[in-house]
Amino acid sequence: MNVFTALKLIQIDHHGLDPHNVIITDDTGKPDNVLTGLLTDVLTNVNLFTDWNAENSAPGLVERLHNCTPLPSDVLDEYRKILEQEIAGINFSVRRGTVELVYKPLI
Repeated sequence: MNVFTALKLIQIDHHGLDPHNVIITDDTGKPDNVLTGLLTDVLTNVNLFTDWNAENSAPGLVERLHNCTPLPSDVLDEYRKILEQEIAGINFSVRRGTVELVYKPLI
């Protein structure tokens, strides 16, 4: 499963995820601040300019953002990469109130 698919599937109280409550971690639970910051940007811009339900793939969502935002191509390419990042699991941290997407290590 990739990040895009996970974000489409996960809802809390029948609502999409708050961009500030989703983090990307390694398999030990250590947050990756760079990837989490990028994902927060993606979630925020999608919530502002389009709808998660409008597309069924990461490239389709990035194309939609390309058509309705002034974001440069290199930024949109990074958005596509984070959305296509494979994850190994999902952890719901009740104590911290976050959803953790556990990424697969790069080989």
